[in-house]
Amino acid sequence: MSKRKATSPEPSARKAAKLDEYCSTETVRDENGNPIWPAPDKQIVAAQAFLKECATAQKPTLIVPDKDADGLSAGVIVHRTLVKLGLDAKHLDVHLVQKGSNIHEEDERRFMLEKKPSYVIVLDQGSRGGPPVIGDPEAKSLILDHHLSDDFPKDAEVVSACHCPPVATTSLLTYEICKELDPDISSECGYLCAIGTHGDLGNTLKWLPPFPDMTETFKKHTKKLINDCVSYINAPRRTGTYDVITAWTALLSAKDPKQIMTNRRLAEAREEINLEVEKQTHTPPKFSKDGKIAVLKINSKAQVHPVIATRWASHLKSKSLEIVLVANYGYLPSKVNFSCRIARCARGRDPPVNIIESLKAVADLDTTDLVQRLGENFARGHKEASGGIVNTAEFEELCALMKVGEKPDRVEGEGTAGKKKVEKSPQKNTLNNYFKKG
Repeated sequence: MSKRKATSPEPSARKAAKLDEYCSTETVRDENGNPIWPAPDKQIVAAQAFLKECATAQKPTLIVPDKDADGLSAGVIVHRTLVKLGLDAKHLDVHLVQKGSNIHEEDERRFMLEKKPSYVIVLDQGSRGGPPVIGDPEAKSLILDHHLSDDFPKDAEVVSACHCPPVATTSLLTYEICKELDPDISSECGYLCAIGTHGDLGNTLKWLPPFPDMTETFKKHTKKLINDCVSYINAPRRTGTYDVITAWTALLSAKDPKQIMTNRRLAEAREEINLEVEKQTHTPPKFSKDGKIAVLKINSKAQVHPVIATRWASHLKSKSLEIVLVANYGYLPSKVNFSCRIARCARGRDPPVNIIESLKAVADLDTTDLVQRLGENFARGHKEASGGIVNTAEFEELCALMKVGEKPDRVEGEGTAGKKKVEKSPQKNTLNNYFKKG
């Protein structure tokens, strides 16, 4: 069996998505027929007022970005914008959530509160209803996000792109907000917007309206360089050591993408992840009884499950297959961290595949209290790319409901009248074929 060369997982993983027409999605329009993009005008204006007030106040300000290229790039755009607006950099601090955690956990709320910020800016963290971001009633909070949600922390100023297709990434949303606040942001942060957006939407994205014209950015910095930066920035948070601060510091201190590529620790982290992906990606999938979900179970301290899910989603093919789910039993003790991607063969189907709805539909098959026990961290993210963190026992119950590994029901065969035959495996391409590709 021939093996893939251990190159960066990012470009190969992203081939799963056909994004040529991503920007062609019909936009939502207001009563006057004007497109509402990247978010409602009222929200954008309020966010700009928040940032201006924050800069003027000269008080402790905490930036809380997500750990990936999109979240970190958005955080750096905000950091640079606030400094441009006059905020002394000594007032700026960053909080990076712990491995496997999120800003809604009590530990994270306490850590943020201990920094005593007057302003908190949360980027790309995903949202849900609940108490204020931190426990200080005097602190003001701004949330910039694109994950599907209609619920947000109490009293926060919110800008959400999730209902304004084509949905902007958080870095793109942030860029669109901030470039109107200072004339230098457009040219100085264009590459950050590109890194974050390619990090979420992949390197095949065509920057077409309503997305901004990035011609000048890509004249200065090639798309290959931007995509290499995505791999570098994403690598540390995927490693077992989870040193996201390395990626944040590198992105914040670099004046251009070339400087990011000179960071030795980022290079080491990427190589570490490449080797781990190569090791874990050979895990064979098992299928739900109806053939709609392919499940791969791995055991790794590294966050490689999203990369492997994207990679397999581009290769598995069948008429039934809709979702590829990779479950990592080794990332957190007694937990299963899982990532789901729509199989490339299922893209464009009518009705479209919705991962979040599909996962919840499986959980709803349970007649006990499984839905409650799965908790708030189940089926989070986007309808096209979802996942979660659940207890191991509950995940096994979920697999039992999907009937993973069970043979499909017998179906009517063709040819011999009156006879039936067992439906073949929904997987049309073999493991050997998979690893010989690319």
